[in-house]
Amino acid sequence: MLSQIYGTGQDGHTGFSFEVLPPLKGTGTQQLFHTIDVLAPFAPRHINITTHRAEYVYRQIEGDLVERRRLRRRPGTIAIAAAIQQRWGVTVIPHIVCAGSTQQDIEYALLDLQFLGITDVFLLRGDKAREEARYEPTPGGYTHALELIDQVNAFNSGRFADGTEMRAPGAPFEFGVAAYPEKHEEAPNMDSDIQVLLEKQRRGAAVAITQIFYDNDRYIDFCRRARAAGVTIPIVPGLKPLTKLTQITTVPKTFRCDLPQPLYAELQRCRTDADVSRVGVEWAVEQCRELMRYGVPSLHFYTLSAVDSIRQIAEQIY
Repeated sequence: MLSQIYGTGQDGHTGFSFEVLPPLKGTGTQQLFHTIDVLAPFAPRHINITTHRAEYVYRQIEGDLVERRRLRRRPGTIAIAAAIQQRWGVTVIPHIVCAGSTQQDIEYALLDLQFLGITDVFLLRGDKAREEARYEPTPGGYTHALELIDQVNAFNSGRFADGTEMRAPGAPFEFGVAAYPEKHEEAPNMDSDIQVLLEKQRRGAAVAITQIFYDNDRYIDFCRRARAAGVTIPIVPGLKPLTKLTQITTVPKTFRCDLPQPLYAELQRCRTDADVSRVGVEWAVEQCRELMRYGVPSLHFYTLSAVDSIRQIAEQIY
């Protein structure tokens, strides 16, 4: 399906897609489904569903005693993907990540998705755990996304992770990968980062979706350098409008992206979250229009705390 969505012969229309998070454990699907109801009228090409690793949490159990437990705060990526596909009939692309997963975990996830008829996935290394100083692979798991890609390719060819042959291989998976217009935080330089993207393409990636950025010049320069290096797959810009005062400092730190000085100057005048949201929408609309003039195949939005802003943006650009 990914090769059809981003293949040749598109009508020239700039596509729309977005990413959602599974609901927090115990909170239900009401908010998630509301998000999709709000954005479904803009005909998304696909909806991505994130996967979140388990992390340590601490709970006081008696007196001064503290218990450390592993907890997955957002379970249910595969079930949510199936529910969205059934309810809205839209292509769903669940994330599969190295972080917190063993090879066997990944294999079972692929089997479950195949049983459900979901054969598009987004393959990522994932972030380090909060308690880690740097990323540490899970025992029995992977250090790099390229290793995860190799497992999916082996699965597609009818081999399990332990090398045994499948009796009845199912439909193969197509996959997308991440790209970083401002460089992955662990890459030594941009050229090496682009070489990683090129290798992902060589191993079968159908599309790359970028990390959040606010400076289109960074994205355009990244695409120019990637094309010069031999990357031919679509590079879809990933966007997230700012909506809160706290995001002026947290978003650049969390996503390792710069705020262009004109945007930062406008944000410095904001006194409320509503002010930031207004500036965020205005900036994103102009950013999207420029990207559309540049000829991007699609725009991909990260919805966390930004659903209403994304609706406003989509109303103006589509």
